[in-house]
Amino acid sequence: METETNLTGLFVPLVTPFTDDLRLAPDALARLADEALLAGARGLVALGTTAEAATLTAEEKRAVVRVCAAACRAHGAPLIVGVGTNDTAAAVATLRELAERGDVTAALVPAPPYTRPGEAGTLAHFTALAEHGGLPLVVYDIPYRTAQPLSPGTLHALGHLPEVIGVKYATGAIDAATMELLGRPAPGFAVLGGDDAVISPLLAAGARGGILASANVRTADFAELISLWHRDAAGPARELGAELARLSAALFAEPNPTVIKGVLHAQGRIPSPAVRLPLLAASAEAVRRATHLSTARTRQPVAS
Repeated sequence: METETNLTGLFVPLVTPFTDDLRLAPDALARLADEALLAGARGLVALGTTAEAATLTAEEKRAVVRVCAAACRAHGAPLIVGVGTNDTAAAVATLRELAERGDVTAALVPAPPYTRPGEAGTLAHFTALAEHGGLPLVVYDIPYRTAQPLSPGTLHALGHLPEVIGVKYATGAIDAATMELLGRPAPGFAVLGGDDAVISPLLAAGARGGILASANVRTADFAELISLWHRDAAGPARELGAELARLSAALFAEPNPTVIKGVLHAQGRIPSPAVRLPLLAASAEAVRRATHLSTARTRQPVAS
């Protein structure tokens, strides 16, 4: 499969559906993948945080990638696969295994969690992955999970590595560092929003798209939001962005992806809302509130 490095648009990090007894439900995953791509997603992300990748066995991870890759092949869409570890050598090995498949477009890789190697060590880590992993990389900048902030300078340096094609930017703020990053992106380096509730202002500031867990629900509306900003339709984009921010807040009211799974189950799209420990299923009230916001309002079409 020829690598597709155009990271513009919506990428949906799919949940991993389970049965009530916590077995993988691959048929439900296949349906979710197909539905997301039919609804306007540019591509899919497998084995992200939303997929509960940390609790999947090695065989389950391979099965999830197979299912998502099949859907992406059928739709001619890119597939990004999460690779999260603080062991550089193990990450290289995983990247090589994925690269050998020939149907994975890129890997989504966070700064090494827990170890906190500093920005110089983080830069060396990503350089090693870029040089030896055999796959394009999307850096996952999410310091509230990794405890390793990345400065605009470090991201700029990473963006100049030919194998690093973008960043999922989820720092929890839109601040001066954000504007510096968006103001001077490296050529061929895409900034994708990763904080769902503030994706609209990030797009307004110049982000090319988003990797958004909330887009498991109302996929078409999140795809439309990105399209509206790209078409400079600021008024409708702000209105839709505010509405989707309320949905995202409800979906993240309890640990991700517990509420999302509750809503998908309430909609009959997955067989169970089950999650694996240490996560606990979302409360009925949180699912009720989010389900209420999960139905799209009818809007007037916007002239292009």
